[in-house]
Amino acid sequence: MARVIAMPRLGLKMTEGTVIEWRVAPGDLVLAGQIVLVIESDKAEVEVEAPAPGVVRHIYVNAEETVACGTTLAVLTETADEAFDPEPYRTPSSSVRPTDAGAAGISPRSDRPRERPQGASPIAPAARRRARELQIDVSEVRGSGPGGRITREDVDAFAAALQRRVEVADGVALEVDAQGEGPPVLLLPGFGIDCAAFGPQIAPLAERCRVLAVNPRGVGLSDTPESERYDVETAAADAAAVVGTSAHIVGASLGAAAALELALGRPEIVRSLTLVTPFVRANGRLLAVLDAWCRSARELEPDTLARTLVPWLFSPEFLADQARLRRVVSALARILPRVPVATLERTAAGLRSWSDTRSDALAKIAAPTLVIAGERDLLTPDAADVARAIPNARLAVVASAGHAVTLEDPERVNSLLLAHIGAG
Repeated sequence: MARVIAMPRLGLKMTEGTVIEWRVAPGDLVLAGQIVLVIESDKAEVEVEAPAPGVVRHIYVNAEETVACGTTLAVLTETADEAFDPEPYRTPSSSVRPTDAGAAGISPRSDRPRERPQGASPIAPAARRRARELQIDVSEVRGSGPGGRITREDVDAFAAALQRRVEVADGVALEVDAQGEGPPVLLLPGFGIDCAAFGPQIAPLAERCRVLAVNPRGVGLSDTPESERYDVETAAADAAAVVGTSAHIVGASLGAAAALELALGRPEIVRSLTLVTPFVRANGRLLAVLDAWCRSARELEPDTLARTLVPWLFSPEFLADQARLRRVVSALARILPRVPVATLERTAAGLRSWSDTRSDALAKIAAPTLVIAGERDLLTPDAADVARAIPNARLAVVASAGHAVTLEDPERVNSLLLAHIGAG
């Protein structure tokens, strides 16, 4: 015997609903009460249960389609070999329409539903409606709710971030997180990560300064122009365009390379210079890790990629603390998707091209310089050599910290930054 699953009417005012996600496919065996799909009404997302045990024989409405209440969504039969003709259960096509987000070119009568992209975040109904109003692709929005759920506030914050982008060249705008008032401080993050690498530093600095945290080309909401590589020199020019005036420059790892370029090419812009885990020559280990990072990003889920990277970024002591390790893996898994593989590859090519081109020029840097090194840094262990090559540079080694020193020991880094910027 066939059992119909139809779009329910969840209230007197509900006339239609949207299929958000199918949890089953044709041929699947289901139990009575098992969640088979999620729908969206005017007010909420609702899980729909199977009315009886059976086999999913046909699905009539794809995800992201809106249909009238009572429309047949799927049909179950008791067994897989039971005779079944799907046509008598089909609702007239006039009852089915794509959502405002669009399902153009997708047949509403496929036997297999259109699935959400793997790893897509759940979305609150109000957030979905707000995204439609603002014409925003929700796949680009990071959710802050439980389980990564995207809220209306997340959509509004995303829209505001788009408005805060700064044009740095023709057709190229960068995402800039600006906070606080006072003398400007420019934060330049390292390879493969966005300005969240400076997350623990932004709020303390913003209490005294105007903080501008820049996402480089191809990262987050920054534009991704076609190019064989993203050069360090271009990153420095972009940074100069963002700040536009004399500022305290803080760069970490590859961001420190861009900061060095600023100090050499645009010294009038650099009020003070802070280089966190810097290098001027990429050693074999760093290049091997970058190559593995690019390759792994194509094949691994964000959580697995994060777990692969953390041994190179943090000290053994940090990695032994399971609670801290879980938190940083979770944070990295949210950040890493903001840097596409193409950006990783172009940035790595730019790093290789720049490596060992500025070793002899460091003596020309005149800005007050602080070099912050991690005692356990595996990737850029030559930070002390950089400090010695820059006239009057001060070296601060953070004990028992790895390459990601801004995240591993933020209190120490913040203290060093505030003291250096205050004196600059």
